[in-house]
Amino acid sequence: MTSSHKTWTFSSMRSKMRPALDEGENPFRRRLFSSFRNDRREQRSHEDGPSDLDKRRAFSDGGIDTNKGVFLPGEDSPDMGAMKRISTLFSSFRGKISKDRTSKEPESPGSTELSPVEEKAKEQRYASGQFFFEYLVVVRPKKTKDGIYEPQINYQFPKKDGMVRFQKEEEEKTLKALTLFCFPEGVNWAPLTEYPSETFSFVLTDVDGTRKNGYCRRLLPDGKGARLPEAYCIISNVACFGLFSKIFDEVEQRRKISMAMIYPFMQSLREAAFPAPGNTVNIKSFIPDRGTEIISLTRPTDSWLEHVDFRTLFRCLSDDEVLEVFASTVLERRIIFIAEELGTLSQVIHAVAVLLYPFIWQHTLISIVPEILIDVVMAPTPYLLGVQKRLAHLVTDQTDLLIVDLSEGRKETFIKCIGDEDTILPHKLKDEIKQALSAKNDKSSLEELNRVVPEAFLPFFIKTVGHFAKHITRKGQDKRGEFQQLNFCKAIESKSTRKFVKKFVQTQMFDLFIQEMEQRPASQDGKGIFERKIAEYHKKMREKAKKQ
Repeated sequence: MTSSHKTWTFSSMRSKMRPALDEGENPFRRRLFSSFRNDRREQRSHEDGPSDLDKRRAFSDGGIDTNKGVFLPGEDSPDMGAMKRISTLFSSFRGKISKDRTSKEPESPGSTELSPVEEKAKEQRYASGQFFFEYLVVVRPKKTKDGIYEPQINYQFPKKDGMVRFQKEEEEKTLKALTLFCFPEGVNWAPLTEYPSETFSFVLTDVDGTRKNGYCRRLLPDGKGARLPEAYCIISNVACFGLFSKIFDEVEQRRKISMAMIYPFMQSLREAAFPAPGNTVNIKSFIPDRGTEIISLTRPTDSWLEHVDFRTLFRCLSDDEVLEVFASTVLERRIIFIAEELGTLSQVIHAVAVLLYPFIWQHTLISIVPEILIDVVMAPTPYLLGVQKRLAHLVTDQTDLLIVDLSEGRKETFIKCIGDEDTILPHKLKDEIKQALSAKNDKSSLEELNRVVPEAFLPFFIKTVGHFAKHITRKGQDKRGEFQQLNFCKAIESKSTRKFVKKFVQTQMFDLFIQEMEQRPASQDGKGIFERKIAEYHKKMREKAKKQ
């Protein structure tokens, strides 16, 4: 087996200079911000004298190759994109977590139930290289010689064989670093008698833009007396929170019976073909006293919505508050969300990112910031960060950002703000979003919200930048397109909308979207997902006008 030597990093972050650390402070923080400064110096060396076109095409804070283009949600191609949702690992802290595994692997069950997937579907799945997941790890806090509980990898499924030495070392370091995200509280653990299970997610981004999604279910194993929680973490190329939440439900049921019951189910899952949007795959699994069961896993028809649950966002924030957060996100500002529950943080941040569709957040996104990485809030570049309530006092001294408190019983929602959040969006378009959101209520189901919310926010982008295709010119069918930004802005009649768009076109999310449109073949013009949505919207408006 061959594999490239990968390093997981915060490639889109940079930090301002700060005084030397006092003696006794964590040396990891020194290495962390040293790497930020080195990256900034490298960036500046590349920024000397670029053309205006190069400036527009360059990543202002990452220097990541964009040849892969932009991955548009809804396109069933998880390998595309230079999306910089940097959310995890540094090689400097992977070395820090170097404890050897202290538990032996559980013995494999005597028999394994394989999925009754048709051979043809299997061949298609293997041909595309698309699995449900890459691996499952079990993380548990283990008491160290110092008397503290340090999260450690207890089990990995499946084992990866055939790797050369350096590949195996990198794999081990990456897996052990996952413990920071399964237990972001660090060493602050002790045996518990009660602990409600919770599910959350995070995103790993490689320096080349390759993304992996982490899904985690933390629970307290059945038993008597005080005991430690454990976390089941699935690493996958697939972004589908709802589907993996259902998988974790099955894992949790089997964990209550026996640890050994989990692995036949996960093996069956790996044997199954990953379904196309709107399709279902059936997994056969055996459970004692219940016999063989068929578990159905269905992907939403709109695959760009399958990684989001809007219920948490609109439970925590009012419509007006959501609009202020949306406005700050559209202009790519620094935003920190604060909550007690890990699930709340990850669900809200992913929901906010999806509101940007068809555009993609290009900067740092860390749905749950581990305590050891809390200094990332000092990065001057845009970010979406989730911080646990107990660490709030470490981030509230920051300026020029939006800090959103999602906690129940909070005194105020916006702990810090710039002050113009309510005036960013054109007034008329903002009222239209609010009017569309009024179609939902507190009892709206996930399916209802998945219909109402996109119908509220997508027209905003259609009305502001939906005419982009008219301003991409080509000098030949096989020639690269060129976006006429000046004419694009002049074509907007509303002064307030034009004022907003002039700011929006300066963002990386718009820039990379336009790059993708310029680079695609002329034969694909008008066939993109956003363009189809634009056509559908205008058709709907024409039909509505005829009825009136």
